[in-house]
Amino acid sequence: MYQQRQLAPVLRQTLAGFPVVLLTGPRQSGKTTFLRHEAGEQADYISFDDPLERDFAAVDPAGFLGRFNDRPLILDEIQYAPALLSHLKMRIDNEPGRCGQWLLTGSQQFGLMRNVSESLAGRVAILELPPFSQAEFARPDLKDVLWNGGYPIPAMHPDRREVWLRSYVSTYIERDVRQLRNIPDLRLFSQFLNLAAARHSQEFHPAGLSRELGISQPTVKSWGGVLEASYVAYFLAPWFRNYGKRVVKTPKFYFYDTALVNLLTRQPDAASALAGQMGGPLLEGWVITEAVKTFMSLGQKPDLYFWRSHDGLKVDLLIMIKGKLCPVEIKLTATPGAGHIAMPWQSFPDWLQKRLTESVH
Repeated sequence: MYQQRQLAPVLRQTLAGFPVVLLTGPRQSGKTTFLRHEAGEQADYISFDDPLERDFAAVDPAGFLGRFNDRPLILDEIQYAPALLSHLKMRIDNEPGRCGQWLLTGSQQFGLMRNVSESLAGRVAILELPPFSQAEFARPDLKDVLWNGGYPIPAMHPDRREVWLRSYVSTYIERDVRQLRNIPDLRLFSQFLNLAAARHSQEFHPAGLSRELGISQPTVKSWGGVLEASYVAYFLAPWFRNYGKRVVKTPKFYFYDTALVNLLTRQPDAASALAGQMGGPLLEGWVITEAVKTFMSLGQKPDLYFWRSHDGLKVDLLIMIKGKLCPVEIKLTATPGAGHIAMPWQSFPDWLQKRLTESVH
């Protein structure tokens, strides 16, 4: 059964105004299913996971595109056919005014975004499709939500969760990581992935990971960039805007999907994961990424931050809404109340109080 995605109205509106729409997001987040559902039987479909199609596009890009004329075309995993983009530009320029003809998908941000920006500037709209949000696939039990995550297969078929997640991690390391960075020791990267998962919902300090893995801090930063570029992890920027020197300016690090965190940190079951030391970080990460997904579903870049001073004052999440910062306090407790809010607003600096709107906790 098809699960409706919140991005659908934005996609339809975007297709009406651009000749090309690029849909990015993590591997297996449902991009192909989403586009094929929205385009219906009116669109042709090509996947560059097929080596024959990939080779055809590389050897004869003009001939490849010449097969398709009247119907919209979905080009899946376009990062595997970068030579096609310049020819696609010429095709678009020769057919002015035709919108919604080319629907591209990609699972990586590094080379893909650079190639698209250079070849299709002014002709392409870029949208992002993350795994399911709670609004898209609601489940009443928090522990099940955190345990199974938002990727369509484990979310909709919990009995397939374990095998799917292990296969996903293996494929990610063996395939995506190799293509994003020339990493000679994939086993060491796998250790990095496990250690990074243990730091889910923490500030990202390369020095600690550097010591544990015996690699340089620039390498740690580069590998963190790989996780971000492949939509495995999200870095939440601190809000500081140059106000004073006693404010933390290190980003916080979150995996997009809590099921991956549970797997990589070897949680035994859903109840233990929520009740153990990872329970708080799992909840915090889930709330943060739900906010990220909300922005993505509107076709917008997330305007999200956190704030912490070296004196211990903190705000878990700041959401920019119409020029105001909405503070969000995140606590894992069965009896939430005002006492769980870390600090009263009056304790915050004047410059921060002036930017705050109503709080959420």
